[in-house]
Amino acid sequence: MSKLHIEATFLGTGTSQGVPVIACNCAVCNSSSTKDKRLRSSLLIKINALNFVIDAGPDFRQQMLREKVKSLSAILLTHEHVDHIFGLDDIRSFNWIQKHPTDIYAESRVQEAIKRTFSYVFAKSKYPGIPKMNLHLIENHPFVVHDIEFTPIRCYHYKLPVYGFRVGGLTYITDTNSIEPLELEKIKGSRILIINALRKEKHISHFNLEEALKVIREVKPEKAFLTHLSHSFGKHHEIEKELPENVFVAYDGLKISVD
Repeated sequence: MSKLHIEATFLGTGTSQGVPVIACNCAVCNSSSTKDKRLRSSLLIKINALNFVIDAGPDFRQQMLREKVKSLSAILLTHEHVDHIFGLDDIRSFNWIQKHPTDIYAESRVQEAIKRTFSYVFAKSKYPGIPKMNLHLIENHPFVVHDIEFTPIRCYHYKLPVYGFRVGGLTYITDTNSIEPLELEKIKGSRILIINALRKEKHISHFNLEEALKVIREVKPEKAFLTHLSHSFGKHHEIEKELPENVFVAYDGLKISVD
């Protein structure tokens, strides 16, 4: 895999409900720390002045505005749940500015969900001003976008197959509680591993802290960042006290570089 300079920004690091959670009065949801305010999980990756986004949930518009993203080369989708695709309507601004449809990379099941959810985009008689999408099929082998190679990593979100992605020395895994040994091999050699760790208690469809740390020990990245965090996990500064020295708690807006 050729060496790349990657700049990554955590657009969101929260669960499907975000943090704070509506109507919740727990200490985390009432925290005044900006590091405890978590939008739905998504990652911005900048390579050679090209911007790629992994997942576009309901907070996509807010995330793009916060990071002042002026162009978008492609969106890669891990799976079809609401907190990962419901922001796709807001690609309209990029369509208008860039004068072309947005390239979206997803497996066939996810594409079918997009076609159902955004049926107006694919209707024969199209309403003016709708978002424009170019859907690209990905399967479990590397694919190239603008001369940059991405490697899908098959993971499981309970029984639902989802994809993580590796590009250069960066691997991003979210909404996962199981990765088979052959897929783990694809992650090894990553300098940075971003992985979901929902909470301390075991969960049916997400890694908990213990399980995420087990993957990190096996993969041995230089650094690892925990994302997709629940309010039930605890406050940012409290979680970091319990982590190994090369493992960090991600937070919204955090920027990292990978060479």
